[in-house]
Amino acid sequence: MLKPSPYAWLSQYFLGFFFAYGVYLPFWALWFKGQGISPTDIGYLLGVALATRCVANLLITPRIHRVEHLLPALRILSIASLVFIAFHLFTGGSFWLMALATVLFNLCCGPAIPLSDAMANHYARLKALDYGRTRLWGSIAFIMGSTVVGFLVAHFGLDWIVYTALVGIAFSVLLSMRNPSLMPVTQGDTISVRPKLSQLMGDKSVIKFLGLIALIQGSHAAYYGFSTIYWKEAGYTADIIGYLWSLGVAAEVCIFAFSRRWFGNWSLRSLFLVSSVGVVVRWGLTASTTMLPALVMIQLLHGVTFALAHIAAIRYIQGSEQNKMVALQALYNAIPLGIVMAVMTAVSGWGYERWGVNVFWVMACMGVVAMLVKLDPQPENSPEVGIEPQK
Repeated sequence: MLKPSPYAWLSQYFLGFFFAYGVYLPFWALWFKGQGISPTDIGYLLGVALATRCVANLLITPRIHRVEHLLPALRILSIASLVFIAFHLFTGGSFWLMALATVLFNLCCGPAIPLSDAMANHYARLKALDYGRTRLWGSIAFIMGSTVVGFLVAHFGLDWIVYTALVGIAFSVLLSMRNPSLMPVTQGDTISVRPKLSQLMGDKSVIKFLGLIALIQGSHAAYYGFSTIYWKEAGYTADIIGYLWSLGVAAEVCIFAFSRRWFGNWSLRSLFLVSSVGVVVRWGLTASTTMLPALVMIQLLHGVTFALAHIAAIRYIQGSEQNKMVALQALYNAIPLGIVMAVMTAVSGWGYERWGVNVFWVMACMGVVAMLVKLDPQPENSPEVGIEPQK
């Protein structure tokens, strides 16, 4: 217990961190509103949060490029996150203090996601764990956090949004203080030189990778921003919509759980191609019908459009040179999942106001373009996704 396996250490860290993240993402705007912040200012605060995570992943995360630095960095970031979440309780309704707390917290949680993924990638290369089975605990914890905080807020008030997030981060802090049975150490005798992001961004293969994953993941912008409004307008109740969202996350968990068994022998091209086809089918169906059986199918496809694309992206990163893994992980979180998602969310809002549900056809077209992008071949010594986890 004091020396957990890499699988146990990371899965438990994901449990605590994403439990708190499942509170932060859906409910923090509600907490801001409860502090008397106007909708416009809430939008500014959420925008600042997203911008801070992007900047942190571009400027801070790549500096931690040696794997032996990942564990200390995660510990420091987790402790700082705990402090800055607690700081929210002392902002006294001040917009500027809330903005400061938002920046400080997101400076910590932004790098924590790619660094924990980079640590999982390191162990996956050593065949010490299965990335999908490890990462699924984050998705499960996200559902748990959202569910628990909803109950607590309904019965005890909005401050429990902050308290619940604190519990999740505190759990991560406590468990991260243990050393895994196999400590992360850079492999090989060569000196690991931190690659510059400008050099990586000048690599055509990296540009293709970022462009491909940006098309697939960016196509979710209209879904994240406007599917609930669309389904509400179609006559579905809030509880039905909630079940549909949960179904999507359940499909994501299923893909993570069985990724080794189902997709371990697939090529990168096949993984990205199936995910791209899923994008076309999913958003085409969304634009075409609101029948409940179709909505169930649409949400089940979340496992293909999001989780399968994420597994493919992680495999691409695992196949890179070891000193480039953290930098690639940072770019993945900062550009496709950060900047591109922010831009596409704004575009989706503009499009939904003018075209209504037809904006989902634009998302489907992104899948068509993604189908045409072919990544350059990776080295033959790239690690396999299909690896047996060590319990």
